[in-house]
Amino acid sequence: MNLATNHDSLLDLAKSRSPADRERLLLGIVELCEAGGAGEAMSRPEIQALLNSIFLSLVVEAERDIRRRLADKLAHTDWAPAALINVLALDEIEIARPIIAASPILKDHDLIRLLAEATIEHQIEVARRPQLGAPVVSAILKQSEPAVLAALAGNATAELSEADMARLVDKARQVSALRSPLSRHPKLTSELSLHLYVWVGQALREALVERFRLDPKALETALAGAVAEAHANPDGKGLVVVAREDEREAMEQRLIDKLHAAGQLRPGYLVRALREGRLSLFCTTLAMLGRFEADHIRRAVDSDRPELLALACAAVGIDRSVFPTILTMVRELNGGRPSGGAESARRAAGAFGPVTPQVAGVAFRQAAQSL
Repeated sequence: MNLATNHDSLLDLAKSRSPADRERLLLGIVELCEAGGAGEAMSRPEIQALLNSIFLSLVVEAERDIRRRLADKLAHTDWAPAALINVLALDEIEIARPIIAASPILKDHDLIRLLAEATIEHQIEVARRPQLGAPVVSAILKQSEPAVLAALAGNATAELSEADMARLVDKARQVSALRSPLSRHPKLTSELSLHLYVWVGQALREALVERFRLDPKALETALAGAVAEAHANPDGKGLVVVAREDEREAMEQRLIDKLHAAGQLRPGYLVRALREGRLSLFCTTLAMLGRFEADHIRRAVDSDRPELLALACAAVGIDRSVFPTILTMVRELNGGRPSGGAESARRAAGAFGPVTPQVAGVAFRQAAQSL
């Protein structure tokens, strides 16, 4: 491949320091490489070294939006320099996500390094990566971070052995977030479902019975064994007979604390939590972002005053145009609450009036105290 093609136009862009020209230069080089194909020439050491030098020198000074667009462009390419891909994989999560999810350049050792060095959100994305290899699965199980284990349990394409599944089912004793994805996992066996049955709530028990046609006598034996174990271990160490809400909330609180400490917790995470059907995670995140009392957020969500939820969202920087979607998703996950008719909707929209987020936060705190 001849990298001198379009030399003059790229050289002109290289002399410019404006962000727009820098973006055009980066994307122009990407297009130039794509036009040359991903054959043997692109893998030659001298070409890789040149590309690596060009890209890294530009990425170091690139604006966030430029790095994000570059990550989207390179996520599926097999010619990009490995050093550049690893730099992007360690960038902030919105930039790193497409790289971690899809880049063929990332090998098992790269993913294991991310598990050791990157933020909890990066680790979760690693666990969600399609066709995740056995060495990475082993590293995740060894690390035993609850949020990452939950993501792994929801990855139906990961290379999980029967022993790996058994370890996940065993960890579901303490980590309630594992139970629902494990109950749906295609590699869950009838034998393991009996162990899982003991630790889940009624809805998941019914789903397991229907899926595996579990023998009532086997279920009685499993439950009797759990009761006997509970009597033998009065401190309850390591045993959970039914799903406990406080466990899930504690795990989610740890996740939010780590994201916040790493500077990775942003308002967009609220929408993501709702899209994943995790209402309690939404509430925990909103409380952390706004420095609100967690109980005040839960009361607002369960009230008949959606304008309170609107005030809390306005206080953390949610846009007026996004709130109707948030309200709809919250209601779908919370039995129609926060309830209220057209007048409530009008008041909720008014929370995004000409006031600062600080004023909205003060108004929410004062109103929440009356709930």
